[in-house]
Amino acid sequence: MQQTDREYLPGDGEAPWATHVLNGAPALITYIDRHRRFRFVNGTHLRWLGVDPAQMVDRLVDEVVDDWSLQRAGSCLEQALAGEPAVYEGELFGGSARCYMHGNFQPDFDADGQVRGVFTVFIDITERHVLETQLRESEQRFYGAFQHAAIGMALVAPDSRMLRVNGALCQMLGYSEEELLSKSFVELTHEDDLAASHQLSSELAAGGRETYQLEKRYIHRDGHIVHVLLSVSLVRGADGRPQHAVAQIQDISQRKAYEEALFRERELAEVTLRSIGDAVITTDMQHRVTSLNPIAEAMTGWSHGEAVGKPMSEVFKLIDSRTRDPLHNPLLDAIARDAIVELKGDAVLLHRNGFETPIEDSAASIHDHAGSVIGGVLVFHDVSETRALALKMAHLAQHDTLTGLPNRSLLQSRLEQVLAAAQRRQDQAALLHIDIDHFKQINDTFGHAAGDDVLRALAAHLRSHLRNEDTVSRVGGDEFVVLLSHVDGRIGASQLCEKLIRGWQASNASRMGELSIDFSVGISVYPDDAHDAETMLRNADVAMYEVKMQGRSGYRFFVPSMSERPAARLRIEQELRKALRRGELVLHYQPKVEAVSGVIVGAEALLRWLVDGREVYAPDEFIPVAEESGLIVSLGDWVLREACRQAGEWYRAGRPIVVAVNVSAPQFQHAGFHDALQAALQEAQLPPALIELELTERMVMSAGDQSRVLMQRIKDLGVSLALDDFGTGYCSLSYLKYFPIDALKIDRTFVRDIASDPDNAAITDAIIAMAHGLDMTVVAEGVETPEQAGHLRRAGVSLLQGFLFGTAQPADELFRQLAPR
Repeated sequence: MQQTDREYLPGDGEAPWATHVLNGAPALITYIDRHRRFRFVNGTHLRWLGVDPAQMVDRLVDEVVDDWSLQRAGSCLEQALAGEPAVYEGELFGGSARCYMHGNFQPDFDADGQVRGVFTVFIDITERHVLETQLRESEQRFYGAFQHAAIGMALVAPDSRMLRVNGALCQMLGYSEEELLSKSFVELTHEDDLAASHQLSSELAAGGRETYQLEKRYIHRDGHIVHVLLSVSLVRGADGRPQHAVAQIQDISQRKAYEEALFRERELAEVTLRSIGDAVITTDMQHRVTSLNPIAEAMTGWSHGEAVGKPMSEVFKLIDSRTRDPLHNPLLDAIARDAIVELKGDAVLLHRNGFETPIEDSAASIHDHAGSVIGGVLVFHDVSETRALALKMAHLAQHDTLTGLPNRSLLQSRLEQVLAAAQRRQDQAALLHIDIDHFKQINDTFGHAAGDDVLRALAAHLRSHLRNEDTVSRVGGDEFVVLLSHVDGRIGASQLCEKLIRGWQASNASRMGELSIDFSVGISVYPDDAHDAETMLRNADVAMYEVKMQGRSGYRFFVPSMSERPAARLRIEQELRKALRRGELVLHYQPKVEAVSGVIVGAEALLRWLVDGREVYAPDEFIPVAEESGLIVSLGDWVLREACRQAGEWYRAGRPIVVAVNVSAPQFQHAGFHDALQAALQEAQLPPALIELELTERMVMSAGDQSRVLMQRIKDLGVSLALDDFGTGYCSLSYLKYFPIDALKIDRTFVRDIASDPDNAAITDAIIAMAHGLDMTVVAEGVETPEQAGHLRRAGVSLLQGFLFGTAQPADELFRQLAPR
């Protein structure tokens, strides 16, 4: 028997098949005539909606279908009845049977082309709609997270094209979204990072890895470098093939800047430890060695590799030079007490191989960022005869070379200590600011050598009338400060002051020919007048100026009624403002000579305040006032323009010399200084090589990198730079190479005793040798004797300046001495 796939329904013909298909189809099928009546409704309505099709046939659509559904799909029916097919997708059938439907409205035309009805087919797509809605919501969440992420995001095609980018990435790289999508990551990547980036992206595209992370550099639209941390994850398609990648781009430029700064700090620290003359050993909390610098290696006999991890007691062995007994290591106390501890007694370091070195040292604890002690550092140095020169220089850094008294730096330190002790004891202390009256007249009349004799005599007089615990300091040209660590209030201070004045007036040193030498004293008392070192100094200074205003030669205590800025200084400031307008300021020029030939090759411009040819105020009187009042910037600008103008005249007259101009710290740090210098050179039509700016050590060091950048800009103009008063102890020799200095000016305090003091001569010779090693010119100022000049020539000084070769003089007088070129 032949088998067939055909099956039969009860009844004959094809009609049963058609009825079966229409009523069983998973769709709602109707036919609506042009009068909007249902002519056919299939049986699915009964199963889906519980509506009997027989009750719908021959009824109007408006009678059967609820208003809610008609409002949504009614327009599609009207469109189909008008002859245009229509599609509806949305919710239909109000009530509990509401579904999300896809409906087609197909017009039915008669032979004449007239619409005679509409076929409708509705399919329930509720489940599909739910899935689509969930997908859309997921995409929206993804897009929201993508677009508004705080870090850069991108979807990247396998060929490195960007399919989508977020706002953070656009902002990071400086492009609009449209511009960024037109580029590939390859175009944006720094050329030095292309190889590593290409390798990883190729492995990702080939399916060899699922993710990678890379620090790299992008080029911002404006050209600057953007350091980023790139994290890339592969997204695969349904078939498992790589489809695209999600890239997260985090800007780490600031972190890289911090890392670079930290690296430089570490490098600087390491270079410093390796180059300084002191030995340094560090340990952990268990007193195990963690590092040694080269000096420590040499002095202990232990290499860094051998010593690290060893107990400190094994590497660093100390004995007393007199008793030969072992000495306690100060580092142990420093760590235990979290304090700085200095080594006591005559300590000797035992080298690993047995020989001995006398040392001095200090130890301190090391802290982490939270302030907790994590170890210790020991700094020590050789104090044998080979180190005597360095110790001498250290002493000079805190003492005045002319009188041997402590200088301002050491006074400040001692004053702070005395005030702290007085506060603990609830005691009183006093400060006497002493200034010699008419000291400039002594120098002008009898010469600087005589002035130096007066300064030394007054220093000895003050020292002889004070207790050992008191301090006498020379803080300026003719200014001294006496610190009384304990005093019985104002009565005690006034008694001592009268004793000092009477004793001086009775001495031979108080008279020089017909000239009587007196001094003025201002006194401030702790705690009545001030509670800190700075205010004590200022108040004593104020009181001293009050004495000057009252006729000099006496003393005054500070009282609150005294103005914070003394009347004398206020008067100088007011008159200085007028002097600038009246043209009462002039420049005098002190010659600089070539050391070997003696020919004048330069001059230092020095400011003078003259009225009718007479000096109204000395520079050391009005320049501090200008600095305090803010006039120093405009005053300095005038000096710079005038020096350039004069140098330009000499240049055009065939007498070119290099003119040096002193620059104050406020003027140098002023935002417009570089522009003012450039304008002065252009206005004077002066070659920049004929101007030299003299800067102080404190000015150069105080601003660090900022100073170095400005100095380099000045050098780029062609102007040379000199470091004034070098050797006074502020600047570290090791830092000189970081600044674009052309010349060093050796301070006159070293020059004064160079022919008679071997230590002074050795220090000066070392400075000259060091300057030559750094390719710098050396200028010596304050040269007053042939012996000084001879020593400096032999030591290799290039230029000499001082009374031996001429004082500061008007421009026309110096011009007559210049040789034509």
